Amino acid sequence: MNYFELKCKAFVKKDIAFQASFELLSKYISFSMYQEGEGEVHQKEGFKYYVFGGFVPIEKEKVYQQGNLYSFTIRSLDETLIDTLKTTLRQNINHEFLQVVESHKKTIPQFFITELYSATPVVVSVANGKYWTMQESGDIMQLQRQLHENAEKKYQSFFGESLHVNQNFIQLIEIKNKVPQNILITKEGKSIRFFGNKFRIVPNEDEASQKLAFVALACGLGEKNSYGAGFMLGRGIR
Repeated sequence: MNYFELKCKAFVKKDIAFQASFELLSKYISFSMYQEGEGEVHQKEGFKYYVFGGFVPIEKEKVYQQGNLYSFTIRSLDETLIDTLKTTLRQNINHEFLQVVESHKKTIPQFFITELYSATPVVVSVANGKYWTMQESGDIMQLQRQLHENAEKKYQSFFGESLHVNQNFIQLIEIKNKVPQNILITKEGKSIRFFGNKFRIVPNEDEASQKLAFVALACGLGEKNSYGAGFMLGRGIR
């Protein structure tokens, strides 16, 4: 099993507020998909099989500065999607705020994962249109169960096969933020916030758990990955 990664550099044409950057990148990526007919991936219901991280370096003033270059990363289980974006991201030259000037593809084979860290908030839905936080729920077992089920469904949906799962893939989960974090988008003129958390996760060592941990790296942990939520960093033995 492999995942595929694009390391991109973007030139910022106008100042971009940190809060606005995830929606802006999400729309830039989805527009670029449409250039080669991949837009249906973004529009259709269900898993998108890709995730992206925010701009780096992060500016202290929480504004990405006009005239500067910033990096961001896109990951996917779908090599065709990554190959398409490698070209179309750079062809999207008329965007008001940014221009991708470099995109380099890497293939990452599965490796033994000892820890996962969330670089962007991990979003998990609970009842009544709300999202899992210690304040809204606080049920760690529910959190672990939903994260596992989400990763397992992504695996089964993409590969078309079931995993023989005997336990939750998460051995240990540690919440790293004191207050919930959020990703802001605008829909039909209304601001919507997806609330989430930053986690440190130790996955179990069995084969199925390692596959699900790798899927979390490949296309995001939890929900709203196509908006940049659940972008993970991994530590392990390669």
